[in-house]
Amino acid sequence: MTFRKFLENWDMNELQLDLKFLKLKWEPQTADQNAAWELYVELLTRISTQALPSGHGDEKTALTSVYSLFPTVREIIKKHGKECIQFAKIAIPVLNQIVRPFTAQWHKASLEGAFDKPAQCQQFRRELAELQTKLNKFTRLLAGIAKVEDITFLEAQQL
Repeated sequence: MTFRKFLENWDMNELQLDLKFLKLKWEPQTADQNAAWELYVELLTRISTQALPSGHGDEKTALTSVYSLFPTVREIIKKHGKECIQFAKIAIPVLNQIVRPFTAQWHKASLEGAFDKPAQCQQFRRELAELQTKLNKFTRLLAGIAKVEDITFLEAQQL
């Protein structure tokens, strides 16, 4: 299976990757599976994939939680080393292309007092929900790499 086909199977076509790279064979190893499992668990237990109902939680804390994915992924990659290169080939573009634009925008807005304004808080929550949709796809993909049952939607969503 090619890397492109693997991404298509998991509805992750939005990642912008080099065409030559997409034609490469997709062969995750045990280290990729273990790294995927670790990030899968992290994502399942963070606001990055869990609903943030109106009136619950705090926008600044949610932003910090989403941002913490960067050091988490770095640590997972360093822990599993070069043997988890297939995992890194997916996790790094997801961080850079999907998570980073969100965190960069909202970090700046936060510094400008956005979370003191109800309308901005509502906008943050709408955009967080859009990010969560994308990260839920990624989370399901990680379950596939880890070869575990996907429990992404185990709990009923309460909004």
